Amino acid sequence: MAWDRNQMAARAAQELEDGMYVNLGIGIPTLVANYIPEGVTVTLQSENGMLGIGPFPTEDEVDADLINAGKQTVTALPHTAFFDSAQSFAMIRGGKIAMAILGAMEVAENGDLANWMIPGKLIKGMGGAMDLVAGVKRIIVVMDHTNKAGESKLLKECTLPLTGKAVVNTIITNLGVLEVVEGGLKIVEVAEGVTEDEIRAATAAAIVN
Repeated sequence: MAWDRNQMAARAAQELEDGMYVNLGIGIPTLVANYIPEGVTVTLQSENGMLGIGPFPTEDEVDADLINAGKQTVTALPHTAFFDSAQSFAMIRGGKIAMAILGAMEVAENGDLANWMIPGKLIKGMGGAMDLVAGVKRIIVVMDHTNKAGESKLLKECTLPLTGKAVVNTIITNLGVLEVVEGGLKIVEVAEGVTEDEIRAATAAAIVN
């Protein structure tokens, strides 16, 4: 059985280390905030100007003015700080963020990332991913292993416009966890009920031992 969105987010949360400053991308990565391991304290940053994002609000806690970069309502914590986008991107470009957990449309076997546009389709905004992949120390991608047509999203080369070249360190999909290593991708964990052979069959990128 493959992991669902929440299980992928929970697995990604296991990559968090105590004391880290972390940026979460739109989609499945935002769910990571709900699965921070007990005993681990991390500070979540949003490029729209928030440092210290809490879990998603309950119905009684929703504040329409309190949103993350994906325009989802979030909660604040007692130590949350607010600032403008310029300061937020200065943190990112200045190397102050230890890890970003992002969604993706495609990842290549050398760590190239495509996650910002499909040519010809409406783009609501470029977001901050290009700055994140250039300024953050470690990039983790969380996404489904294949697209809606069943085609692999882990490729030898990306076909979509790149967000960054050779920037991805770890890929967490519904089938398992892969690290970007010399020569391709290495399977380091499989989802419960999934085999390595199934991951290899669903992956167009080179898989190395």
